[in-house]
Parts: sequence; structure tokens; C-alpha cells
Amino acid sequence: MDTFDAIYQRRAIKQYDPDHKLTPEEETKLLEAAIQAPTSFNIQHWRFVIVRDPELRRKIRTEFGNDQAQMTDASLLIIMTADVKAWQKDPQRYWKNTPKEVAELLVNWMGPFHEGREWLQRDEAQRSIGMAMQTLMLAAKAMGYDSCPMIGFDIEKVAELINLPDDHVMGAMVAIGKGTKAPWPKPGQTPLGDLVVENSF
Repeated sequence: MDTFDAIYQRRAIKQYDPDHKLTPEEETKLLEAAIQAPTSFNIQHWRFVIVRDPELRRKIRTEFGNDQAQMTDASLLIIMTADVKAWQKDPQRYWKNTPKEVAELLVNWMGPFHEGREWLQRDEAQRSIGMAMQTLMLAAKAMGYDSCPMIGFDIEKVAELINLPDDHVMGAMVAIGKGTKAPWPKPGQTPLGDLVVENSF
């Protein structure tokens, strides 16, 4: 599918065929596409929690997810999380394929840039989640699948269910699968004239 077609056709689909399964090859293709998304310093904060256990998916849906059907019915349910301390964890690995002088420059800059700036660490982790999530949804659409990003769940309770480490943050969930019902027409995009500012406000 053309990139622009995927962008314009991607919608938040709520109804899925619960019997449809993605092949392991399709799942790998989706995730490998998602990790092509950019991150600051190539830190790759994302941690994709794939919820496979049907009982866990049911619990998330009925107890903490406002009974959203896509949480159990979609082929994949992925909880987007990120490691806010990834910049500290063997940072040389993020630049292993670059010339030595480039790797040393960026790795040595990474620490001072993040150190003591917890707000920045969290912001960067959430930015990384957002870019990976959009890449994942566009890849799904390009492969003929639908998706639905979700924030309508009890973040603290779900974090407990998945044993989220203390140095990680929760992002949104993404359901991916074979949609069974067409979405309503797009509600309307705000005109560019209301959104674009040149040089300064």
C-alpha cells in the first residue's frame, strides 16, 4: 500500500474478528517495522508488552479497560511501555555500527544530556512510544490490518498486572487485527490555517 494511502486510511477500529490470528511472520514484520521509528540518541526506549494470555486480556478488558471489545477480540494487544533509564544501560550498543569517533561523541554526550533531568527522561520515553506506535499502526494498515490506540484504561492497575519495572513508564495500548465493521466518516480535521504558525505565535 502507498504510504499516503496508509496514512489516510488508518482509523481507530473497535470491532475485530476474534478468530483471526496473525502469523508469527506477520507479527515479526510489524514489530520490526515499529522499531524503525526514531528515538533520541537512538536509545530505543520502547518495550512492547504483547498480551497473549486470554485470561489476562479478559481481566484488562472487564476490570480495568472499560469493557472495550478490541482488548480481547483483536489478534494482537500490545501495551506500549518504555524504559526511562535506557540511556544508562550499556549505551555503546546503540551506536555499535557507526564509526568509533561518532559513537564516542554521542555516547559521551548521552549521560550529561539526561543526568538529573527526570522530566526529560520521561518526555523522551513517551515521545519514543508515540513515534513507534504510529509506525506500528501504519505498518498494520499497509499489511491490510486495522488498529486501535487506547488510553481508556486504569494505567496503575494494568502496570501492576504486567509487573512494570520501576524505571519504566506506561504508554497507550494498541489493538491490531482484522476489523469487522467500517468506521464512521472522519469527524473532521481542523483546517491547516488554525494549526500552522510561521516563525512565532
